[in-house]
Amino acid sequence: MPVPQETLSRFFWRKKQQIFKIGKRSFLLYSSIQQEPTPGSTKNDRSATLIELAEMQNLLASVAGFLITGALIGILQPLAMRIGLVDHPRGHKAHEGEIPLTGGIAMFCGFLFAVLLLDAPLSQYRPLFVGSGLLVIVGILDDFHELPAGTKFVAQIAAALIMALWGGIVISDLGAIFGGESIELGVWSIPFTVFAVVGVINALNMADGIDGLAGCLVICTLGFLSLMADLGGLSTTVPLLLLPISVVAAFLLFNFRFPRSSQARVFMGDAGSMFLGYIVAWFLVALSQNPNAAISPVTALWIFAIPLLDTVSIMLRRILKRRSPFLADREHFHHVLLAAGFNVPTAVAMILALSVAAAGAGVTAQTAGAPDWLVFAGFLALFSLYFWGMRHAFRVVKTLDAWKTQR
Repeated sequence: MPVPQETLSRFFWRKKQQIFKIGKRSFLLYSSIQQEPTPGSTKNDRSATLIELAEMQNLLASVAGFLITGALIGILQPLAMRIGLVDHPRGHKAHEGEIPLTGGIAMFCGFLFAVLLLDAPLSQYRPLFVGSGLLVIVGILDDFHELPAGTKFVAQIAAALIMALWGGIVISDLGAIFGGESIELGVWSIPFTVFAVVGVINALNMADGIDGLAGCLVICTLGFLSLMADLGGLSTTVPLLLLPISVVAAFLLFNFRFPRSSQARVFMGDAGSMFLGYIVAWFLVALSQNPNAAISPVTALWIFAIPLLDTVSIMLRRILKRRSPFLADREHFHHVLLAAGFNVPTAVAMILALSVAAAGAGVTAQTAGAPDWLVFAGFLALFSLYFWGMRHAFRVVKTLDAWKTQR
């Protein structure tokens, strides 16, 4: 039997004691370092205590984000059913019954509350919070009553401009992707940044087509970014990267199809996909562009490879068929896997494995010192293979079906 909704909600509320215990320990540590140094104590002892306090405070933030998100999902579900903030099965949507669209709201609120507990300066991230808030509000309105595509694009462009003009997070350098000198964008930096941010947001939105997929891809992407930030010495960035991972993990408890669970109990909605897409876009750019960049621009492509490949590929195929590139259909990679007979959890696991492999390949190439032009050429080769395979989707389905039969 699937775990009842009430049981999960009670679990999150019971776990609040864990937060209080961590908070109490943090307070005691803080009190100890405020006291006069004891005989024999050294500056190194106090520094170690400060580091321990910071680590515990950041752990508290992640635990709080996880528990608050889970609790809010449980609280908001009945409210969503009453006010009609639900997704109905129609068109390309294959779920049964009405599913609350409150996952994005819960994740955003859990993230904001947890951020306040971090031991890190937050003033530089104000544009991130404002841009995310804008997208969540527009997403909620779209989840209530589907907005025109143009309205959502305007909101995404506005959020991207907040990121570029206010936050100073801009793509100005593409690296030496063609060999020789690095390509500097100059006056084209802001337009290119807006294009890239809107692209990442919509790539994640398109990945939110089967239960658990978008959340798993976000955890994969931010996980690799956290690893590279840590290896690059950006210790103050890592805790902020781990927060969205914790809130998405809580969301997946309600959204992933675990054994004996027929479908998700909550969706993230456009509010969630645009919020998470914006978070991913922010850190992909921030970690690949500043003077102490943790990743190269081409490595960023590999870390977010599968959503990008699928989005660009399907939009090109729609254009070649003289259809709108923004028209929803059931021709994404996850739809091909489902058509081949794989169930939803297996399809998610396969796509996640490919995403981890692609991100791992990009990170390995960077750490091995491979030149940008070679890594970029490899990405273009991967895209060509992907595009060819998806253009011949029915052959791919037959191949996958035959492989599955032989297992």
